[in-house]
Amino acid sequence: MKKLFALFITVFALFIGFSVEAKVPKYVFLFIGDGLSFPQRMAAQEYFRLTAKRELLINKLPVQSATTTRAADQFITDSAASGTAIACGEKTAVGRIGLDVSGKRRLESVAEVAKKNGRKVAIITSVTLNHATPASFYGHQLKRNMGYELGLDLIASGFDYFGGGGISQNTGRNKKQPDVYALAARAGYKVCRNPDEVRAFTPGKGKVIAIGAPGALPYALDKQKNDLRLADFVRQAISHCDNPNGFFMMCEGGAIDWLCHANDAAGTFNEVLEFDDAVQVACDFYQKHPDDTLIVITGDHETGGLTLGFAGTKYKSYYEVLAGQKYSVVKLNEVMPKTCTSWLKMREFITSVSGLIFNDGTPGAKDPRRLSVKEERALEKEWRKAYPKGKLNAKAGAAFVRSIVRLINNKAGLAWSTGAHTALPVNTSAIGVGADKFSGVIDNTDIAKKLKHAVVPVSKNWWQW
Repeated sequence: MKKLFALFITVFALFIGFSVEAKVPKYVFLFIGDGLSFPQRMAAQEYFRLTAKRELLINKLPVQSATTTRAADQFITDSAASGTAIACGEKTAVGRIGLDVSGKRRLESVAEVAKKNGRKVAIITSVTLNHATPASFYGHQLKRNMGYELGLDLIASGFDYFGGGGISQNTGRNKKQPDVYALAARAGYKVCRNPDEVRAFTPGKGKVIAIGAPGALPYALDKQKNDLRLADFVRQAISHCDNPNGFFMMCEGGAIDWLCHANDAAGTFNEVLEFDDAVQVACDFYQKHPDDTLIVITGDHETGGLTLGFAGTKYKSYYEVLAGQKYSVVKLNEVMPKTCTSWLKMREFITSVSGLIFNDGTPGAKDPRRLSVKEERALEKEWRKAYPKGKLNAKAGAAFVRSIVRLINNKAGLAWSTGAHTALPVNTSAIGVGADKFSGVIDNTDIAKKLKHAVVPVSKNWWQW
């Protein structure tokens, strides 16, 4: 009998010890850089090391791993399939949101599991709230472009905090459906429609939709004084969602992807910095709650095929050249003069917004920003197409702006292989309770599987977490 009792005590002690070690985090942060992979993270770090004397926090976290991204039906994924994999832990077809490959079975996201287990939930993005990645955490639709239906899913989720860009198709594709914002208010959400209303909102009880812009938030390179940034929403969401049961928060840097699609390196790197600043807010929170917090950072896929090298600069890199670009490629299109009959005047404008220097024959030290005669002639040819009879042609003007940005990239020693996605693996980084579970080479579905265990009380899943 004594031996049996001793065995019982030993097993009980082991059980208790294992349960303590298997403690789940009270606060779980998931950051997703849309389009963010190894090239974007490494190049952005080098750029800011040279221009701002700082390194990216996301590259310094203790756990770093590689993550595969393929979709169920093809090697190169999209944000719907990858978002669903990261959110729900199962591969699906490109274009699907929160549904399996057949489109018939609903998948449960980590955010939904967290909500079901008594945690508060926050969803944040720099683009529209019903875009593919954020929608993957609350939506269940056959196609990612079903914006109105995803807006209804957003309301039905009952999540506690939504913050970032606006809701697209808020009155449907035909603009005749009941307004999603009005429906949200009717369902008990406090709807803040602009930065001033968001700032005036007092975090606490209830549910909120905090909108910083009608569409996506302004690009980081184009931001104005009153604009809200990702870090602002993360800070407010923490204050709003902190409670005895803890929370789950997903924050997406969605505009990284958009500017990678546009092959705009300077714009992309500034979005990566904004994303890093948002992670910093979570890490500051972690410093106050190190025994209760898990932070995971990943990307959904790589965009643009960013190449950290260019034949024209051989083995040299001049990332500081990018600092001369004053606006994103999108804003550059907006600020282009509507009329221009002089190439000399256009050269002055290009220099003012890009930092590029035209070759006027002045002797002196070689400047990486200086265009060759051949490059200038090619650019002048583009200008003549953009300004037939001195007036801007929108389509040709956009091509002209892309040529300017491409020259900036190439002078910096960067190139792009595509305007679409690639199958390059992405980085996953982590710190905090259970961070070691995200090490090694993992698949994007593994992130959801591990996080689902992280948001369930340890009494329910100690043998899995």
